[in-house]
Amino acid sequence: MENSLRKSAINYGLYIGVILSAFTIIGYIVDLTILTKWWLGLILFLVILALGIVSVAKGKSILGGFMSFKQAFTSWFLTIVVGLVISTTVNILIFNIVDPEAAEILKQMTIESAVSMMENFNAPQSEIDKAVADMENDNQFGAVNLLKSLVYQFLFYAVIGLIVAAVMKKKDPDAA
Repeated sequence: MENSLRKSAINYGLYIGVILSAFTIIGYIVDLTILTKWWLGLILFLVILALGIVSVAKGKSILGGFMSFKQAFTSWFLTIVVGLVISTTVNILIFNIVDPEAAEILKQMTIESAVSMMENFNAPQSEIDKAVADMENDNQFGAVNLLKSLVYQFLFYAVIGLIVAAVMKKKDPDAA
């Protein structure tokens, strides 16, 4: 991978990492309930998607308008990896080192939200009780669980990256 292409992908990854971390830090400082909202996840997904695509487009521009599938995917994936690693590191620091109590508060908020949603869907009480027990036994903000989540996110975004790379690739007709 060309040095300028790698540098561009890393820069966009840094943008993603800063944006995701800023949302977490602002949510932590202002109001933890923000971090439990479904729309925040949607916004952050769209930010990652947009910056990932912009990163590939910028890489294509750097390469003179032509980019192989491998170059496009590598640009996408490097951007995503850098951004998500930064974000996960910030989450580990905040919720495991700086303020583990905030993780517990968020867990309780998540449980309350899940119970409310299940009740709205008329779920049987036995299913609600089982879900609550499972959530209480799981430390979703523990370092191990955050790292597991990171791996799953890599896989999820790799699939999207395959699609983006297939769309963005463009073979140079002058290349042999």
